[in-house]
Amino acid sequence: MISITPDNASFLLQYMLPAVKNEHRITRSVIEAIPQSNADYRPDPHAKNAMEIAWHIAASEERFYSAIADGAFDFAPIPRPESVQTPAQVGQWYGESFDKNFERFPNLSGEHLAKILDFRGIFQLPAVSWFSFSLNHSIHHRGQLSTYLRAMGGKVPAIYGQSYDSEAAKKSAQA
Repeated sequence: MISITPDNASFLLQYMLPAVKNEHRITRSVIEAIPQSNADYRPDPHAKNAMEIAWHIAASEERFYSAIADGAFDFAPIPRPESVQTPAQVGQWYGESFDKNFERFPNLSGEHLAKILDFRGIFQLPAVSWFSFSLNHSIHHRGQLSTYLRAMGGKVPAIYGQSYDSEAAKKSAQA
């Protein structure tokens, strides 16, 4: 088990928040790039389809970020609402969920952030450490989703610098 001081936890929060916000922006752009006409695309019968991955990312971040802010995990299911049927609607829900949680983070005390949170008896980490865990999880699934985009007729947005598609769009807009 990892333990850190409240001062260290507060420092890590300030260090992590810009990355958390930036990665959220990038992930949302990938989710919203899913073509609605092929949102059920999956490269293999055993793979999740694009909408399932998009929802998994959105719901998982809600679970992780709520746990950080609340000081404990809630493992109740987070089903996709009936009103969330398109990639754009997943992106909107994802953004609203993120904003709701993100506004709580700056007010968390060092003591709160240093508290050990248990994840199903598998991992026990200080609350602030779940930011890194969540980022790794979301980036992993965003990578899966980004590899689906061209195969399903979509365009890959800029992730860490220009993508072929975002550069082509930029050149087209300048012409």
